[in-house]
Amino acid sequence: MRLVIVTGMSGAGKTTALKMLEDMGYFCVDNLPIPLLPRFVEMFSEPEEEVKKIALGIDVRGGQDFSGLQEVLDGMDEKQISYEILFLDAQDDVLIKRYKETRRQHPLSGSGRVDTGIAKEREKIMFLKMRATYILDTSKMLTRELKLELEKIFVKGESFCNLYITVMSFGFKYGIPQDADLVFDVRFLPNPYYIDKLREKTGNDPEVQDYVMENEKAQVFLDKLTDMVDFLIPNYILEGKNQLIIAIGCTGGKHRSVTLANALYQKLDKQENYGVRIEHRDIGKDAITKRKE
Repeated sequence: MRLVIVTGMSGAGKTTALKMLEDMGYFCVDNLPIPLLPRFVEMFSEPEEEVKKIALGIDVRGGQDFSGLQEVLDGMDEKQISYEILFLDAQDDVLIKRYKETRRQHPLSGSGRVDTGIAKEREKIMFLKMRATYILDTSKMLTRELKLELEKIFVKGESFCNLYITVMSFGFKYGIPQDADLVFDVRFLPNPYYIDKLREKTGNDPEVQDYVMENEKAQVFLDKLTDMVDFLIPNYILEGKNQLIIAIGCTGGKHRSVTLANALYQKLDKQENYGVRIEHRDIGKDAITKRKE
């Protein structure tokens, strides 16, 4: 039997993850009362039991007392009952935004502020994050990206290191991304904006990519950046980091930064032991400005 306990911060996508696991053939039970967990596991541990893949959703909804969960998990460890913990997390500002968009109240906030409830919840479930087998930060994940990560872990059985990387292009004139961990400036490269036939194109177009990467400095920068990121990733994993945002900027975020971000993404995407996505934050902003004019 493969037993997965799905937990994490309210609003981080636990319900969505359970639905995805159900589609992947898991028998899913959401919000199981903690006192029933040992009996439930015992029932499905019988050799003749046909259900072999189970996902249990456990969180703070309904006023669950988490003080007993640690004892239950310790008991399962003593009995050598195998289980995995999938912990879904997200940044506080993202969780607050999600609650505002859905107009829902945080289960621990009462009549108070959402951020107060989030702080209380983090404190209550920190021990689960410390014990987690997998930690997925959904702050920047699209639904399809979450599904891909779950398929890697629970269907394909690929190794997973709890690190999800976002490679982002941006324009300095729109500001540096506040959540970036690493920021790189490629404004030293020739700007395709000043080439008439390239001005309206972007770093997603082959003509712009060729123009940027034909410059020797661009290739040297990419090689050195890749070497540094390859060095940093294992150290970030050892530190316990589960979200890494690498931001590459040029003036408008349309040509040079997009080209280099795409090139770095292609190199990192060849690795199978961590998730990676690409985001072009400002690629369409110049076009929007021109339409307004």
